[in-house]
Amino acid sequence: MQNSLTTPAKRRTARSGRAREIWAAYGFISPWIIGFLVFTAGPMVASLFLSFTDYDGIGEAHNVGFDNYRQLFEDPSVARSLMNTLAFTVLRVPLSMAFALLLAMLLLKAGRAAGFFRTVFYLPVMTPSVAVGILFLLLFNGNVGLVNHVLGFVGIDGPSWTTDGAWVKPGLVLTTLWSVGSTVVIYFAALKNVPKDLYEAAELDGVGRWNSFRHVTLPQISGTLFFTLIVNTIASLQTFTEAYTAFFGSSNSQTYSNDAALFYVVYLFQQAFQYMHMGYASALAWLLFLVIVAITVVQAKVSKRFVYYEGDQR
Repeated sequence: MQNSLTTPAKRRTARSGRAREIWAAYGFISPWIIGFLVFTAGPMVASLFLSFTDYDGIGEAHNVGFDNYRQLFEDPSVARSLMNTLAFTVLRVPLSMAFALLLAMLLLKAGRAAGFFRTVFYLPVMTPSVAVGILFLLLFNGNVGLVNHVLGFVGIDGPSWTTDGAWVKPGLVLTTLWSVGSTVVIYFAALKNVPKDLYEAAELDGVGRWNSFRHVTLPQISGTLFFTLIVNTIASLQTFTEAYTAFFGSSNSQTYSNDAALFYVVYLFQQAFQYMHMGYASALAWLLFLVIVAITVVQAKVSKRFVYYEGDQR
């Protein structure tokens, strides 16, 4: 009798305790929720509204229907900037991932010095992107740049990195390798978690280093590789600061090959803050959002064939 009377009270107490825990959790994450609503979700909704208007950022917004979106398909600069961005992404993402993986594997051989070199590799990430853009002009100048001087020592006539449209994007890609430190740290952690007994088993079976890397290391860190693939792809599609600083932000920018460096976000920035076409710039932003979503979905679909997760029964 006593248990039947106290059971409902215990249940009410348990529900009350769970409710307090839930509200406490919401309280702890409320700064993030408020920040997301104010700085992400709110501006996205506002830009969606503005994409259907003619708005200069000062006067009143006038509804123009789908005119801004129709203009996207008629504006040759949209296609040019999008192709430049996609070409840059195709070059940068695999190269940066391979370079970061190489550095991470070298860290495994560093022993006690790994902590020092991990810090050294990560420090360039703290360098402002504007400085990296200026560094590009200093290093890759066709006449006095350090890169061409080094190539000259080995008998190679370096190209005009900043004026030849064919070399602008490769030069920018090489410059961005300066800041792969965060990817290196992620790969280093993933490599440390690969079970050593798998390498020992492969060695007992007479598997060479290359096949061990191919059949043991890569499958074990494939989830991490997929994560960095997504992150680096999204970051590359939104590249802005380095290209704008090097080719559009300097007083002598007209001497450089601007068309080859006209990335999508650079063109979006020009429309929004140089020409004050806020409505059209908002439509550009939503097109980029859809492109990123489409590429991410394709990558997620393709990854099911290559990404291994521990406990996966496929």
